[in-house]
Amino acid sequence: MYLDTLSLVIYVMTMFLGLPSNLLVFYIFFKKARSRLTPNLIYMINLCVSDLVFIMFLPVKIMETFLHSWTLPEILCPLFNFVHFSTIYASVCFLTAVSVGRYLSVAFPIKYKIYKKPRYSFLICICLWTLVFAHVSFVFVLETSQNGYVEMFLTEIDEDKVVCYENFTTKQLALIVPARLELAVVLFFLPLAITIFCYARCIQILMRCCMHVKHKKKATRVAVTTLTVFIVCFAPYNISHVVGFVEQQSVSWRRVALLP
Repeated sequence: MYLDTLSLVIYVMTMFLGLPSNLLVFYIFFKKARSRLTPNLIYMINLCVSDLVFIMFLPVKIMETFLHSWTLPEILCPLFNFVHFSTIYASVCFLTAVSVGRYLSVAFPIKYKIYKKPRYSFLICICLWTLVFAHVSFVFVLETSQNGYVEMFLTEIDEDKVVCYENFTTKQLALIVPARLELAVVLFFLPLAITIFCYARCIQILMRCCMHVKHKKKATRVAVTTLTVFIVCFAPYNISHVVGFVEQQSVSWRRVALLP
């Protein structure tokens, strides 16, 4: 009961604070893009879109948590989970893309300028969205291929309670656990390693150059803040995949790790 209350508070706060702030950020990015479109701006706009889609689907989770049961149409259960997980991993990918862009602009300023064109960034964004959608879709198809659509996503606990994508049998977990680990490795731990490398190299290069100390400190703050957000927001949930794979179960604290 305490977890449901905490979840409701976090979901509501995320929606009412995150929606207007992300809309404002999107508007600012859009205005900047009209005057000067840069690769990192394109990645940030896509990141903002991902966050907005995530927030707009939160009312589904709020209703489920408030009623302590899934009462919405069946189709919304897989749709919500597909959008929910896709936007999480899309955000990870675009944060990584931003870090790579910053690293290339610092490490190879002249060469990078030649390829620093919006059309290449648009192509990269399409590839990242495709990568995320393909992986999440593959996991969903794999999980439902042997058990059926309704059985996998909606499970009746008792006469008054139906849960969405929570209660799994041993046979289902045998498919889910390795699939979740693959998602975590490809769409979180690998991007995290790339992001850490890029920002570590950026800081190292900037510390050696003749840039003003004030700008060096600002660049370091941006790198540390981005890495902190990256780890705090996404690491707990993906670590639950690793622990779940080792223990061959869906860990009990996974729901807490999924809180925004």
